[in-house]
Amino acid sequence: MPTLLLTHPSFKRHETPQGHPERVDRIRAVEHVLEQERFAALWREEAPLADRSSLLTCHPEHHIEAIERALPIEGYAPIDSDTVMSPGSLEASLRGVGASTRAVEAVLSGEARNAFAAIRPPGHHAEHATAMGFCFFNNAAIAARYAQKKFGIDRVAIIDWDVHHGNGTQDIFWNDASVMYCSTHEMPLYPGTGARDERGENDNIVNAPLSAGDGGEMFRDAFTHVILPRLTKFAPELVIISAGFDAHWRDPLANLNLEERDFSWATQRLMDIADKHANGRVVSLLEGGYDLEGLSRSVAVHVSTLMGQAGAG
Repeated sequence: MPTLLLTHPSFKRHETPQGHPERVDRIRAVEHVLEQERFAALWREEAPLADRSSLLTCHPEHHIEAIERALPIEGYAPIDSDTVMSPGSLEASLRGVGASTRAVEAVLSGEARNAFAAIRPPGHHAEHATAMGFCFFNNAAIAARYAQKKFGIDRVAIIDWDVHHGNGTQDIFWNDASVMYCSTHEMPLYPGTGARDERGENDNIVNAPLSAGDGGEMFRDAFTHVILPRLTKFAPELVIISAGFDAHWRDPLANLNLEERDFSWATQRLMDIADKHANGRVVSLLEGGYDLEGLSRSVAVHVSTLMGQAGAG
């Protein structure tokens, strides 16, 4: 079975002000690298629009309506100091959610071996009723709920290696034993959450914070000794990756020193978990990554690994 790639032109119509790190060039860089010949075997689809019922699995009606009301006719509308909307932002956000649920559908129905959604804006900072950190709707959380509600999946694991802690995903699943949320991230750093003792009401939250200056050795140690044992015990039926690449050493928003091979290594470890417990079912959703070269190179090895290409990282 192929690896599915989902993207859409609308992701380039979510515009941000000059100098904003979450910019259109990010998705252009990702699309450009995935046009290389080595990715010719990808099964490519355009992201559909999410329906409202998907959003409502993780966000209340008043949150959705607030995002809709904030959409400007022209220019920019600030949501907070970091998060802004342009006229194209709502469609991009809805297609980001749509890509996430379509990825789940393709993988769980057996159409695809696994899937990568090259989407923006990101989602993992979006809490139950709060848009923040460049994020409006929580793509990974909605994908997990979609898998449970449409396909009857009992246990979903979300693994987040974005350099910023996914406070939104943690918030949504804090009380839910059916979803395990695991995160490596730099601390202290925005948004300030993600301490080791934040474990959820059902011990289903696994935080493995890293420190400024840490590189691949500490990242792999956190995976090997903290995250992978918990995932093995949890035995997920679906693995969702919040795939942010801003822990790369080139990234301007953080201070970790990961290289492309570290992302490839982590991808393979999660694929091994999925092979053992989830019939190989992996869905990966793009989160952060703000240096264009670091982002494109990291996405390339990540997708190559998902495709099973030898020497990917």
